[in-house]
Amino acid sequence: MGFFDTIRAVLGTSAETDASRDADPEDLFGMSTAYLTMEADLGYDNAGEAALCFSGVDSTAFDDAVGEVEAILEAGEIETGTGFHRYTDDHGYEWFVLEDDDPEDLITSIHFAADEFIEQGFGSRLLAAVFGFEKSDTRAYWIYSFRRGAYYPFVPDGGHERDQRTEFKLQSVLDGELAVESDESYWYPLWPDAPGKHPWE
Repeated sequence: MGFFDTIRAVLGTSAETDASRDADPEDLFGMSTAYLTMEADLGYDNAGEAALCFSGVDSTAFDDAVGEVEAILEAGEIETGTGFHRYTDDHGYEWFVLEDDDPEDLITSIHFAADEFIEQGFGSRLLAAVFGFEKSDTRAYWIYSFRRGAYYPFVPDGGHERDQRTEFKLQSVLDGELAVESDESYWYPLWPDAPGKHPWE
C-alpha cells in the first residue's frame, strides 16, 4: 500500500468499516473552547485559517450539493467576512478553506458546510475538519475525523517528521475538552506540500 493510499485507508473510503459512528458536525463546536485553551494554556494563536476536507464523486447530485455549500459560504462571507476558496490538492482531495481571524466564525462556517453535505446525503464524503494554530515558528493542528467522530493533534516538524512530544502534550491538555481519538494509529498526518505550509496549500 502506497503512502497516500494509506491516507485514504485511514480517512477515506476503506475507513468506513472502522467508523465509530456517523459524521456529526455538532462535534465541531467543541473547538470553541479549545481555541481558548490552546491560547491561554499553551500559547498558540489562531492561524486565521481552517479547512474542510472531503472526497469528491462524479455525479450531478454531488455537484449540486457542493454548489449549495458554496452558496452557504458566500452568504457567510457577506455576513461575517469569513473568506473562503475551494482547493483540489495533488492527491485528489477537495478542500473548502476558510479565512477569518475570529475562530468562532471559522467553526460556524465549517459546521454549516459539513451539515449541508450531510443534509444533501453526502456525509460519507466528509473526511476531516482541520483547525490551524501558530506559536512562534511552529504550526499545530487539531484534526477532526468524521469517520472516527474524534479529534487528534498533528504537529509537523520540518519535512515529513512530526513533533510527537508536542502532540502528546496537546492531547494531555485538551483530552476531555475535546473527544480525542484514543487509538493513536488513527492520528494520521496530513502533510503540507512543503515545510511551513498548511495541509491545504
